[in-house]
Amino acid sequence: MSEAVSRSLTSTPGLLESLDPLLREWLPRQRWFAGKGRPVTGFTLVGATELLPSDSKLGLYHLLVRAEQSPVPGDCYQLLIGVREALPPRLAPALIGHVDRGPLTGRTVYEALYDPRPAEVLLEALRARARIGGLFFEAEREQEIRPGLVPRVVTSEQSNSSIVYGDTYILKVLRRVVPGVNPDLELPLALAREGCPRVPPPKAWIRAELDGEPYVLGVLQPFVQGATDGWELALRELAKGEDFVAEARALGRATAEVHTALARALPTVTLGRTQVELMASAMTERLVAAAQAVPALRPYEPGLRSAFEALAALAAEGRTWTAQRVHGDLHLGQCLRSPAGQWWLIDFEGEPAKSLTERRMPQPPLRDIAGMLRSFDYAAHSTPSPVPGWAESCRAAYCSGYAEVSGTDPRTDPVLLRACETDKAVYEVVYEARHRPDWLPVPLSAVRRLALDDGNPAPLTSPAPRRPHP
Repeated sequence: MSEAVSRSLTSTPGLLESLDPLLREWLPRQRWFAGKGRPVTGFTLVGATELLPSDSKLGLYHLLVRAEQSPVPGDCYQLLIGVREALPPRLAPALIGHVDRGPLTGRTVYEALYDPRPAEVLLEALRARARIGGLFFEAEREQEIRPGLVPRVVTSEQSNSSIVYGDTYILKVLRRVVPGVNPDLELPLALAREGCPRVPPPKAWIRAELDGEPYVLGVLQPFVQGATDGWELALRELAKGEDFVAEARALGRATAEVHTALARALPTVTLGRTQVELMASAMTERLVAAAQAVPALRPYEPGLRSAFEALAALAAEGRTWTAQRVHGDLHLGQCLRSPAGQWWLIDFEGEPAKSLTERRMPQPPLRDIAGMLRSFDYAAHSTPSPVPGWAESCRAAYCSGYAEVSGTDPRTDPVLLRACETDKAVYEVVYEARHRPDWLPVPLSAVRRLALDDGNPAPLTSPAPRRPHP
């Protein structure tokens, strides 16, 4: 480990106070900030580590900061703050501000991930399996990490940030962090140790120990060079008027491989009447709250409620289901296709809005499948020239591919599949109504179909503007 990253600390007097007014302006503007719409009233320093000395030409602080927002408790964010006398023009987009108080008075602070040297520091620490203050840089046994790779920040991230090192590795830096075992490391590690080839295996990771609680802060994985995410690939084929059947079938096979490996690697549970009734009740509660928030949903509420009632009734007749660890937020944007045609599943963090406990609970695999089926609908609505039957053929091919590997076709469990897809569509209605009203017709078209439960998808509505999948 180089001397440049050997200095560490657990707190710095006056540091947070000097950054406070700048962070109040800068943090809410970041795409990964979850508390938009509520003012930041203050900050609490959870942890601080000096990775490069701030009194040198280039300083680097690693901070865990809780942003206080009323009326609910604030979230904890991971920040990497660079410190310079002045920023070179190439780093202008990373500017946080100029400090006029405290220990950094007169210096300029900025988002350090845009700067190659701070990014190199992180890779050096991972290579050395270093411990710096409360930070632990760890790796799988016998993993060698190549040195001297040129880093570049990925600018398209939303809920987290990523750095690519020389087209060899990608480091995902988690932004909103919570204590506990993070599935974004837990599940890929379990899959790698199980020999599943459908997930890039973790090479190394960053974690913290604070007040006896573990925090996962970052995961280093192989970079799939030349890969295209499933969302962009689907839109490309749609724009050419091509079907996506072969890819959807292959993606179904890949999903089943991951589910099968997870069921081998981690415990499974049986969901009986009590558990399923609780699940159906929670789905119903989400529907009621959604209908109150979005008036356009109210005419369909009785039909949608019947999906959850049918699930509870089937459980009351003695039907049981197996639950296991699943991806938790599966859609086309969470899949990569390599130039050789191999599909990979990525981003096992789960739905960000859910608690860590909820994200780590065993679920029926149909939860993931329903998410992918909804994603095909979204893609079909994302082109100026809709292709009739495109989503339906993709949905069928995906389920067929899944059955080829798992031995079970998801369509043979229509009650649970309908309930899971209905729950997902209800979530999408609320999401679109709050954030992208122009896209509300997309989940509403699914709502109409699911409320009728006639087995025939509703006709595609007018196309909405193109945008990334939620």
